[in-house]
Amino acid sequence: MRKRLVGWLCDAALILYFVFALFPIAWMVILSLKPTDQLFSTYFSFSPTLDGYRTVLGDSEGIPFVRFFVNSLVVSVGAVALSLVVGLPAAYASARWRFKGSENLMFTLLSFRFAPELTVIIPLFVLYQKLGLFDTYVGMVWVLQLVTLPLIVWIMRSYFADLTPELEQAALLDGYTRKQAFFRVALPLVKPGIAAVSLLAFIFAWNNFVFPLILTSNEAQTVTVGALSFLGGDRPKYNLTAAAALVSVVPPLLLALTIQRYLVRGLSFGAVKS
Repeated sequence: MRKRLVGWLCDAALILYFVFALFPIAWMVILSLKPTDQLFSTYFSFSPTLDGYRTVLGDSEGIPFVRFFVNSLVVSVGAVALSLVVGLPAAYASARWRFKGSENLMFTLLSFRFAPELTVIIPLFVLYQKLGLFDTYVGMVWVLQLVTLPLIVWIMRSYFADLTPELEQAALLDGYTRKQAFFRVALPLVKPGIAAVSLLAFIFAWNNFVFPLILTSNEAQTVTVGALSFLGGDRPKYNLTAAAALVSVVPPLLLALTIQRYLVRGLSFGAVKS
């Protein structure tokens, strides 16, 4: 009887935590479906409408949210692609060749990811103004390397370290070059890890707020900043902000559902050992 009671209490605690964790999302959905005239007059009793989504996606408020959405896609995909091109060979090299100071070098790279973004934003703003990179796609893709590249290098380093070097040595004995051994032997074996780390890097790039807030103004502005545009004016439109926030969740969610077959395997394939 005691075990059964403990089981019920645990189930009840899990249900309460589940409700607590999902309540903000449910509240955002409710808020996004409220008409403007009922926004502050009621909590749960209202006439649901999709006008908020039509306004956000239709540019009727003078805020080009669709363009911000496309900007986020462009800079996030570009940042992840560039990080993969640079980070995968770097992760492979750091896993296979160790030298004096290599761990310090890797730790320095990791510190770029965890350092507060505000510590570098003022020098970056000045440099971007001087170099003509302010409010451009190239500038955003470049600065997001501080977010995505350390993540990809550190996680993929552990995946490559888990591969036995004998596989590549056998390929070298068969006449492969080191480059061919990397592309034809090592890289196909870590595809689940690439899928997992690409998703994580995309989410971090998509959710970044400080860099687009300071380094863009209109042309390259992303959804994280653009969604707050609906809070301006004499009367903040919280329903439009909630609708914009929910729309911005769609790409990471769809990407996760698309590669979930690789994601579960990829997250369990390797572990960060360093």
